[in-house]
Amino acid sequence: MNSEKLGRNIVSSIALVSLAGNIAWAVENQYYNVFLYNALSPNPIYISIMVALTTIVGTISTIIMGSFSDVRAKRRPFILYGLIFWAITTAIFPLSAFFLPLGVEFAVFIAILFDCIMTFFGATSLNAGLNAYITDSTSLENRGKAMGISQMMNLISLIIIYGAAGFIINAVGYYVFFYIVGGLVALIGIAGGILVKDSDLLNPLDVGTFQNIKNTFKRTHLSTHKNFFIVLVVLCVWQIGFNVFFPYILIYLQHYLGFSITVASILVLIPFLVSIIMAYPLGILTDKLGRKKTTLISTFTFFTFAFLFGLFTDILLISIMGTLWLLSYTSISVATFSWAKDLYPDEGRGQFSGYWNLFSGTIPMIIGPFIGGWLASQFGISAIINDQPGYIPTPIIFFVGAILILFTLIPLYFAKEKKQ
Repeated sequence: MNSEKLGRNIVSSIALVSLAGNIAWAVENQYYNVFLYNALSPNPIYISIMVALTTIVGTISTIIMGSFSDVRAKRRPFILYGLIFWAITTAIFPLSAFFLPLGVEFAVFIAILFDCIMTFFGATSLNAGLNAYITDSTSLENRGKAMGISQMMNLISLIIIYGAAGFIINAVGYYVFFYIVGGLVALIGIAGGILVKDSDLLNPLDVGTFQNIKNTFKRTHLSTHKNFFIVLVVLCVWQIGFNVFFPYILIYLQHYLGFSITVASILVLIPFLVSIIMAYPLGILTDKLGRKKTTLISTFTFFTFAFLFGLFTDILLISIMGTLWLLSYTSISVATFSWAKDLYPDEGRGQFSGYWNLFSGTIPMIIGPFIGGWLASQFGISAIINDQPGYIPTPIIFFVGAILILFTLIPLYFAKEKKQ
């Protein structure tokens, strides 16, 4: 695609698939954690283990299934069928609580197993399928806009979940909540998957899936794509800082600041509403201003407002600071995600989505939550929650996360922006 304008079918398919997938990820990223903490065990380290294992599964799945989609020159079946099974596995997660009579540790193990299965299908559909499809269907001139649409759907999904989750959980409990989410993901995902059309420029590769992966690690191949991996390090650093505090934000709002789960969800909902409005304009700005400059500005603002978020307890100031750091998160996401996709090789977009997932998901979601969990355990408040001992995270998770975000400037200095 050479035109700056995105076709209606491309916009609709990206929007619907992104929305369905990100609804599932929003629930997995927050309410799986909340369910495990409130219904199974209030030990933050279990959340850290679950986040780490599922991100490893997600990356391996993305690399293998992405490579498979490159070899087959197909994106649509991976997106469509992946979403169907993703919806089913999203709904079964709370069934892990039925194993509590066999012991807390066993119930936690089942919960993590269910999450890993769900993650495989999510990685296949969204991380491998959709990311490659966006790159196939866009150009350097309009990729920022496409990523703006995708990020907008990400934020809308979070608004849907945060806006409704607290009310639904209070009204009907966790089980019905997860069933509703599974049904919603299936309906929206199937509608979007049907609209996906594979690019005519895709051609099957004459190598097997694993040989295709192996070829990537040849020295000449790595040298050719050196700048791509530097950009991935940029992505990785700010995501580590973000993941120090984000997996615990609802727990922090509910148990440290004392808000109800409904009020905590609304406090997260408000910044997402503002960011949705700004996501597409930020995509346009990224296309015009450039990936590197946008990332530089966003790094400073992200650091500042995340740090300030941890200083305040007033509900109005929390809402304002939350809105400002989330706008910074949206801006740096659009810029760095578009930048990485600019550097995908034509013959390996599915597979390289896996490497993108490794640096934007797996590594930061192992390191970040473990840092956050350790900080909560060492510097948190000891408490008895649901008759079990646990720890409540304190503002230090925001201070440390913000400082780590600032370290993005180091690899950013060495990264080069691809010119048209």
